[in-house]
Amino acid sequence: MATITATRPAQHRWLKPILSLATQFAGIIAFLIIWQVGVMVFNVPAYFLPTPTRILEEGIREASKLTSHGWITVYEMLAGYFLAVTIGVPLAIAITSWRRFDEFVTPTMLFFQVVPKIAVAPLFIVWFGVGITPKILVAFLISFFPIVIDTAVGLRSITPEMIDLARSMGASQMQIFREFRLPTSLPYLFSGLKVAATLAVAGAVVGEFVGADKGLGYLLLVTNSNMQTALMFATIVVLTFIGLIFFYVIEFLESLLIPWHVTQRGREETPTM
Repeated sequence: MATITATRPAQHRWLKPILSLATQFAGIIAFLIIWQVGVMVFNVPAYFLPTPTRILEEGIREASKLTSHGWITVYEMLAGYFLAVTIGVPLAIAITSWRRFDEFVTPTMLFFQVVPKIAVAPLFIVWFGVGITPKILVAFLISFFPIVIDTAVGLRSITPEMIDLARSMGASQMQIFREFRLPTSLPYLFSGLKVAATLAVAGAVVGEFVGADKGLGYLLLVTNSNMQTALMFATIVVLTFIGLIFFYVIEFLESLLIPWHVTQRGREETPTM
């Protein structure tokens, strides 16, 4: 059986990702068709649930508004996200290197994680005003925890036997970190980065809900108040695409930096004959 798999024509292998993508798009298109037909057949009011075509028309008509507000949200999201990466990764290295530091920091970090961010956001408005800083901080808080935790889990995933072997060969602590701990932790790190990428979008929107005069979160509040349901859906679609694009950018970087991990994952998902 393994011989059959190994001798499969190479020219057929490129069909698998295309078929997978086509299947995903087919599911989305089927959902949109059911939505469109259902609204038309049951005569659902447009203010309650507009059709996908109506949402598309409204999105095109208000493209400039969606773009201007969208760039604000993207900036807040990226700023909060990169702040979380800049602080989270070194913190994970520190808490896995010094046990006392881990015991000192982790309870406080867990406390801030369980506090509802929607409850903290108004405090940021009081402390920093209604500018862009509170939104960045909310995006930072929401995306920070998965980066720290996943990176720490990855750094701790190396077996003690591997560390003992490296030490027996005369490797220093820095060499052990660079040659063993860091490569082992990269899949976990990217897992946290991808989760945080989607959470950062939500963080920026939560910050805009509490106090803002621009951004897609602010636009959602305005359209909700004015019963502009089609534009509200168009705004949600834009937010969804922002999150998806950011997620797949991180996944693409993962495939470049640790191709051995992505390739192995793909092999495990491929059924054998």
